[in-house]
Amino acid sequence: MMSSRLMEFQEQVQEIAAAISAALKLDTEIVDETMTVVAGTGQIKKRINQKEENGFKEAGFLYGRVLTTNRPFIIEDARNDPHYDPSVLTSETEEIAEICSPIRYQGKAIGVIGLLAFTVEQQKQLIENKYYMLEFLGQMEKLLAGKIAEQEAIKKLQLTTKQLNTIIESIHEGIIAIDEVGNINQVNPTAEALLGQTRKTLIGRHLSDILPGSPMLEVLTTGIEYKEKEERYEINGVQTDFLVSTSPIRGDQRIIGAVASFRKSADVHKLAYSMTSLQRISSMGEVIGDSGPLKKVKEHALKVCNSKSTILITGETGTGKGLLAMAIHNAGNRREGPFITINCGAIPESLLESELFGYDSGAFTGASRQGKIGKFELADKGTIFLDEIGDLPLHLQIKLLHVLQHKEIERIGGTKAIPINVRVIAATNKNLEQMVSEGEFRADLYFRLNVIPMTMPSLRERAEDIPILMEHFLKKHLKIANKYVEQFEEETVALLREYPWPGNIRELENAVEYAVNMESTTRITPASLPRRILNWKKTNRPSSQLSLKKRIQIEEKRILSQLLGKYGTSVSGKKLLAQELDISLATLYRKLEEYELLKYEKSF
Repeated sequence: MMSSRLMEFQEQVQEIAAAISAALKLDTEIVDETMTVVAGTGQIKKRINQKEENGFKEAGFLYGRVLTTNRPFIIEDARNDPHYDPSVLTSETEEIAEICSPIRYQGKAIGVIGLLAFTVEQQKQLIENKYYMLEFLGQMEKLLAGKIAEQEAIKKLQLTTKQLNTIIESIHEGIIAIDEVGNINQVNPTAEALLGQTRKTLIGRHLSDILPGSPMLEVLTTGIEYKEKEERYEINGVQTDFLVSTSPIRGDQRIIGAVASFRKSADVHKLAYSMTSLQRISSMGEVIGDSGPLKKVKEHALKVCNSKSTILITGETGTGKGLLAMAIHNAGNRREGPFITINCGAIPESLLESELFGYDSGAFTGASRQGKIGKFELADKGTIFLDEIGDLPLHLQIKLLHVLQHKEIERIGGTKAIPINVRVIAATNKNLEQMVSEGEFRADLYFRLNVIPMTMPSLRERAEDIPILMEHFLKKHLKIANKYVEQFEEETVALLREYPWPGNIRELENAVEYAVNMESTTRITPASLPRRILNWKKTNRPSSQLSLKKRIQIEEKRILSQLLGKYGTSVSGKKLLAQELDISLATLYRKLEEYELLKYEKSF
C-alpha cells in the first residue's frame, strides 16, 4: 500500500504540529486522507500511526466530514455533539472542543489539521478566538501544501546530478561546503550574497579566513552535526547573526568534509513572526467610507505611502488608525517587507525596551542564551507601527529619538550598533502637544515623529459613512454567524446615525455584531441593538412633549459626550474640554457626575 503524501514526510509534519502547539498552547492533530494520524502533540502523540474514526471517513464523524466536504468545522462542545466520534471521548482523553480544517493539495482534501481543547481553559481560548484559529489553520494548510509540493519537486529533481545541483543553486539558504582540512570547495549564490563575496574569491580559501572561529571546523574532528545554532560574524564591517546547521560528509568510513546551511537570524525571526502574528493584509480600499473628511485622509495617505519620513496618525480611539497604517504600508514600495506592530501602552514598561530593541546573550538575569531580536530588527526593510506612542516612557523616548536620527539600534547588553532600514508610523489618541507642554513627552521626539501628520476623523465627523460601514459589518458578521438577514430597518439606521459613537468604528462594528447575534427576524430592528444605545435613545432624543429645561439638559449631555470622545477622559483631556466650554474644571466634573458620563465612558 502506498503511503500518503503527508506520511512521506512525517517528521517535518510533526515539527509543524509541535510549532503550532507551542504558539497556540493547544494540542494539534494532523490526519491524512486514509484517516491515519500522521502527527500530534500532547495526548494525541500516542495516537500517531493509528486510525481515527475506525478509518472509515463515510461514518459521518468529524474528520470524515472534513475530508468529504472539503471544508472546516468548529466543535464547541464535543461531548454533546452527535457528529463527534464517541470512541475518543474516554475518561482519560476526553476532548472538550475542536477546530479542524482540511489540508488541500491541488484542490483536493488530502488530510485534516485540528486544534483540540482538553481543558475548560483551552476550550474558552479556542472558542473566543475561533475565527483567528481558522485563519491560522489556513496558513498552516498552505505551509503543509507547500511542503508537499516541495517534496514532490525534490523527487523529480533528484533524478540526475544536474537537477540536484540546480536545487542547491536555487535554494534560499546559504550553502557552503568544506573539504577534510577546512578549505571551501562549494558555495551557492545565496551564500555569496550573505557573505558579501563572490564564489571566485571564496572557493579554495580556508574557512577560518572567512568565518573566524566557526564551529563548522569542529565537525571535521567530532563528526557530530548541529542544527540551527546562532553564530555571529563580522561581514563587511557589520556584526551579523546567522542560524547555522552543519553536517559531516562521510566517505570510506572517515569524515571527508562538511556542509553547512545558514541564513540571517533576522530573516528567520521575520518569517516566524509573519506566520504566528495572524495579521491580515489591508489595502486602502479597506479604509471604508466616501465622506469628505475620510477621502482627504486617503488621498493624503496615497501621496506619502512611498515616503521614508515618519508619519504620525492621531485620532480618537476606535477610528481605525492601525488599519490606515497597514494600508499605507501595503500601498507603498515597502509592501514586500514586514509590517510590525507594537502597542507601547499594552506592554509592561520593564519589557518594552527588550521588545523594541532586543537583547544580547547574558544581558540580564533570565535572558535567553541566544539573545533576542527586537521589533525594529524584525521590521528591517519594512514598516514598524508604534501604536499608543503617547504611553512610551520618557527613558525610552530618548532611545527612540536616537533610532530615528541615526537609523540604527543597539540591543540591551550589546556593544555594536545595528543599522536598520525601517519606516516608522506612530499613532496616538492623546494630545501630544499638551503632553509636551506638561513635560510628559519630549519635544524633540514629537517633532521628529510629526514630520507627516495625519488625523483620522471621528465617526461623528463622517456621519454619512455610518450606513456604508453598517452594511459592510453586516455582511462580515452574517458570514461569520452563518445567518441570513436582509437589511436594517429604517428606524435602526436613523438611530445609529444619530448616536454619538464615543467608541467610533470599533463600537459601531461591535453594535452590528451584537445585533446580528440577537436578531431573530430577517431585518435588524432597534430592539436588537445594545442596551447602551437604546438607553441613549430614551434619554437623548428630543420629544415635542419635553420641557425646555429637559431639552437643554439633553443637548448639554450630548455636547459633553461628544467632547469626551474628542479629548478623552484623562486629566489633560478634561482640562482641554473645560477650556473649550469656558467652564471651570470643578464645574465640568460636577456636570459629568450629574449626567453619569464618567461611568458611561468607562463602559466602552
